[in-house]
Amino acid sequence: MAAASSFWSLQQQLIQVFLTIILVTIPTSTIGCYTSIFSFGDSLADTGNLYFSSEIPTFHCFFPPYGETHFQYPTGRCSDGRLVIDFIAEYLGLPLVKPYLGIKNGKVKDANIREGVNFAVIGATALDIDFFDKKGIHNVPTNDSLRIQLDWFKELLPSLCNSSSSCKSFLGRSLFLAGEIGGNDYNYPFFLRKSVEEVRTYVPQVITAISSAIKELIALGAVTLVVPGNLPIGCSSIYLTFYKSTDEKEYDQADCLKWLNKFSEYHNEQLQTALHQLRELHPHTNIIYADYYNLALRFYRAPDQFGFTGTALKTCCGSGGGPYNYITSAQCGNSGVSACDDPSQYVGWDGIHLTEAAYRWIVQGLLQGPYAIPEISIPKPITENPMNSISQKL
Repeated sequence: MAAASSFWSLQQQLIQVFLTIILVTIPTSTIGCYTSIFSFGDSLADTGNLYFSSEIPTFHCFFPPYGETHFQYPTGRCSDGRLVIDFIAEYLGLPLVKPYLGIKNGKVKDANIREGVNFAVIGATALDIDFFDKKGIHNVPTNDSLRIQLDWFKELLPSLCNSSSSCKSFLGRSLFLAGEIGGNDYNYPFFLRKSVEEVRTYVPQVITAISSAIKELIALGAVTLVVPGNLPIGCSSIYLTFYKSTDEKEYDQADCLKWLNKFSEYHNEQLQTALHQLRELHPHTNIIYADYYNLALRFYRAPDQFGFTGTALKTCCGSGGGPYNYITSAQCGNSGVSACDDPSQYVGWDGIHLTEAAYRWIVQGLLQGPYAIPEISIPKPITENPMNSISQKL
């Protein structure tokens, strides 16, 4: 046993030396050794901005059982635990990314902004609120749009670097998560029962807003940007409840609404076309499309393969009503609404957001492929046991 143990120790040391040589000899920009994360988006990425923007937080995501799985208390995240951004930060060996408004308001202490800042806000849209007002859509709860979030980043920039050259160097080593954003631009009109034909006309403007933000970030010095597509909203409990149909032909083999998923596909196709154009304009950048749609679609088509038991369309935290455990008037976080015993067995957390378990699988799919286009090049930290797999680390 002693000889076997010695051999195993020697093998690990040799692998460690080999990886060290690789990390020393390959340029940092090639292997993607990121020193900070900057994030923009909506509730799929918000780690506390909306929470810290209010003197008396009242949004349903701010109350138990939100946060119960990992943090054991609500943190302003709309899930039972960690989000995609949290898992990516942990994988890079960085601290969880702090919310900008919490830092600005002095409610988040001891934040090292050079390790990253999160600007994503629950309910945020890619387009400004004026666009929706002109369309007669008055249910948008915040104007912390993508443009506003970008303005916050530019306000913070002098505190991160003090010259054009130093900013280019610093931001070139940063990982930018540009989304998910755009989903709420469609949620709000769909919840008012606007026709799919009308909402499709919004897509080009949403894509333009996202593309413009990416261009600005690149001009400021961003080199690596991950841009997620939209999730398959036709599989979401809130949409399945809201647009429930007696026509079986409206549902696919996973019992998701086909017309809503086709809409998500349309947005994602337009987004990928825009990203391809941006890559041609900026050949020295790494613009990565994160295929949230097909990543999540796997959960609904073959839930057992990912440890999700029962129906993948049923939400974990709900009122117990209806086939999807979702009722709009009794949302998760409201008094009397409880969560399931084991959220890790569920895809959906509260009817529109996913569980920590689902987000963990999304990150694993992004890092292992083929759901990041082109693939994300993130080496394991040199202190990590190189024999550990991505799944073990996550």
